[in-house]
Amino acid sequence: MPHLPPLLAKPVDIAPLWLVERVARMIFSCVLKAHPDLFARLGDYRESRYCFSPSDLQLHFRVVPATQALSVSRGTPPPADAHIEGPIALLLGLLEGRCDADALFFSRDLSVSGDMEAMLALRNTLDDSAIDLPRVIGSFGGPFSPVVTGFARYIRTRVLEGRETAWN
Repeated sequence: MPHLPPLLAKPVDIAPLWLVERVARMIFSCVLKAHPDLFARLGDYRESRYCFSPSDLQLHFRVVPATQALSVSRGTPPPADAHIEGPIALLLGLLEGRCDADALFFSRDLSVSGDMEAMLALRNTLDDSAIDLPRVIGSFGGPFSPVVTGFARYIRTRVLEGRETAWN
């Protein structure tokens, strides 16, 4: 099961929460700018609160699609209608549609609780979104954008090796 490389996990665990949240919001904002209709397919589930808890980080990310809000916390997970927990690499792979959510759920690599219909609606929403996180992260690199993007793609490939399969 892929996990965040230890050299990256420790700095994230000790980084100030405001900094982690700021970076996460910047990435979230770029994804929404590139995919303005991302949450359109959620229907009634746009109002749902989704919590993503990386099992290899001491963080929780809560997203409310209707308000396009993202918050980050440590400690006890925040109140949410649907909650998913698993290694950060798999959660990011799901965001990009590179991993089979059903297979990961049934193999117990991911734990899902709460409103399953809301989680399925989110999965269907992300299904064809074509989100490319390395490109988003690379966009912050200025003149070094191609290098940052390439490095991020390399890390993604290494971490998800053997896990990249379409959801359908």
